[in-house]
Parts: sequence; structure tokens; C-alpha cells
Amino acid sequence: MRHTSLLLSALVLALPLATACQATPHSSTATTPSSADEAALRAVLAEQAEAWNMGDIDGFMEGYWQSPDLRFASGGTVTRGYRDTLAGYKARYTSREVMGTLDFSDLDVVKLSEHAAIVHGRWQLTRAEDTPSGLFTLVFRRIGGEWKIISDTTTSAD
Repeated sequence: MRHTSLLLSALVLALPLATACQATPHSSTATTPSSADEAALRAVLAEQAEAWNMGDIDGFMEGYWQSPDLRFASGGTVTRGYRDTLAGYKARYTSREVMGTLDFSDLDVVKLSEHAAIVHGRWQLTRAEDTPSGLFTLVFRRIGGEWKIISDTTTSAD
């Protein structure tokens, strides 16, 4: 009888823990973004694509946090800081032909808190000779009332 009571007590104590461990992603700290937040996050990317497609790398970079703590990872390399990230873009994309036309697609917005969000998506450049593409994960933070990219991890499918 004593073993049955101990077993029953253990089950009663374990039930809340088991329930917590089975939480779905929707019950985690991530929240569905409000339509205004999602629109604002998507607008940052739309403005970036528009600037890129006009050949304006400085305008494209306005979506990024202008801080030495900005993190940009691509091609197995991590670049720290806004200035170095900007310099890298300018060194790699030296002409409109090399820049091509940028398109973002398959955007998935996940709001982590009132001041943080992640956006996953695809990028593609259309150029005369090729169409490089890949995936990205952007970490956004609301800074001074504006959503800014604080970390960018971009991969290439090519």
C-alpha cells in the first residue's frame, strides 16, 4: 500500500512537469506578430530591396543597426560592426551589373517579444549571367521605435 501511495504521489508531482514539457511552439515565449509589427518588419525588407535595386547600398544598409555590435554571417565568415559590413557589401558589389535585382520571398516572421523578432526567408539576385540565391535569418530589435536588423545570417544555395 505504501508503494502505491508513493507511486501515486510521484505521478501527481510529475504531471505538471510532463505537461510543461509538451508545450507547443505556440505556447512558448514566441508570439504571433501583430499585423502592424509584421507590416513594419516586412517594410524594412521591402525598403532594402528597393534601395538595392536602385544601386543604393547605403540605402540598403539603413535596415541594419548602425552599431559596432551588428553581426553579419555569410560564407563561413562573421563580420562585426556596421562599418565593416557596409565595406564588405561595397567591396563585393562594385557595379549595378554585379548587384543585379534583389528579391526576397518566403518570409516567415516570428515575434519574440515587444522588442525582438526573427525573420526567415529566401533571397535571389537576378543578373545577366546568373541567379544566385539562398536563405537568411534576420534578428530584429526595436530600437528607438524602429525595427533594425542586429544579426544577419545569410547562406548561399550556389
